[in-house]
Amino acid sequence: MKTTAFRTLALGTPWRNLSYIIIETDEGISGIGEARVLGKTHTVAEYLKDVERHFIGHDPFNIEALYRRMTLLDFGKPGEVVYTGLAMVELAFWDIIGKATGQPVYRLLGGQVKDRVQAYANGWYTVERKPAQFAAAAQKVMDRGYRAMKFDPFGNGDMELEREEFYRSLDLIEAVSSVTGTRAQMMIEMHGRFAPHQAREIARHIERYNIGWIEEPVRPGDTPALGRLRNHTSLPIATGERLYGAPEFREIWASNAVDIIQPDITQSGGILESKKIASTAEIYSIMVAPHNVGGIVSTMAALHLCLTLRNGKILEHFNDFADPHVKKAGTGYPEVVDGFFPVPDKPGWGIELDEDFILSQPPAKTASGVVADPGLNMFENANWAKRGQED
Repeated sequence: MKTTAFRTLALGTPWRNLSYIIIETDEGISGIGEARVLGKTHTVAEYLKDVERHFIGHDPFNIEALYRRMTLLDFGKPGEVVYTGLAMVELAFWDIIGKATGQPVYRLLGGQVKDRVQAYANGWYTVERKPAQFAAAAQKVMDRGYRAMKFDPFGNGDMELEREEFYRSLDLIEAVSSVTGTRAQMMIEMHGRFAPHQAREIARHIERYNIGWIEEPVRPGDTPALGRLRNHTSLPIATGERLYGAPEFREIWASNAVDIIQPDITQSGGILESKKIASTAEIYSIMVAPHNVGGIVSTMAALHLCLTLRNGKILEHFNDFADPHVKKAGTGYPEVVDGFFPVPDKPGWGIELDEDFILSQPPAKTASGVVADPGLNMFENANWAKRGQED
């Protein structure tokens, strides 16, 4: 089998764009991949044109060779754009492989370990930063059957918070805790904001709550800073969404500073590379909770990955709360039922894109015609968490 052509699509939302690739083969089988990359939708699409020699004309079954071509043979050190483009192609290749063999992808990655995968909700707190509104929003999450939810209560904090904002953030956490109690865990997102002293102070104040983890408490990649925090809190620490490819996880393994890693399959080179990262984590008794801000394809791919992991913990899910229209981008989406994703059974990803719908929801463009990425601007905009949603 050889790949013969590809095309890309982009679906717009108020704060993120979802990029799709459709790759065709000489046997009439096509595969789909998806990623989101804040601020670089246009760049990734153009990059894929630049490197089509690495994936068009090749056998999609040769995943390891694809990885080698796209990360080594161009010589430069790969980063966010390269790993995102690679992931889109790699996911499309797995879809082709699954369809060609008549198997769901997880069965080709070692088979399933779990009979369902727990989901945690994100994107649900698109409200004013007031305790009553956060509590009401959290109750809606509980009402949908979720027993875990993540949120960032810290406004536009960076390095440290002004004292008024510090206590406002603690009030928001307490308000959500008043709803979740012992029935649901809270994951506290910090988005790599804080200096270690501020992260320690926050952790000390919230240890009494039912906390699943604190996430990216310090700048991504600053493993020594994680160690300075680890020595002062019993709360689980999670990180990894902004580490691109297995090499960037190297310092994590022996640091004894991390309890949960969060590779994003769309920015770590795809599902096989993420599987390798997860397998290494298992050696160090570290659990895996993939970062997932994706739409229908990358969410499905992350679910397939989680089904195969002995050290899998839980999977992030946005699309019940922020931008629920992205679920209309195709059929076969894995809906959360009573807080869990069920096991899919269709070959490949089991998803058929609705290209007409995607084309009807284009991203905004700049005056020069380049795709605009609205992003979140969370270090300057105190209301970033509304994500452009209408209440």
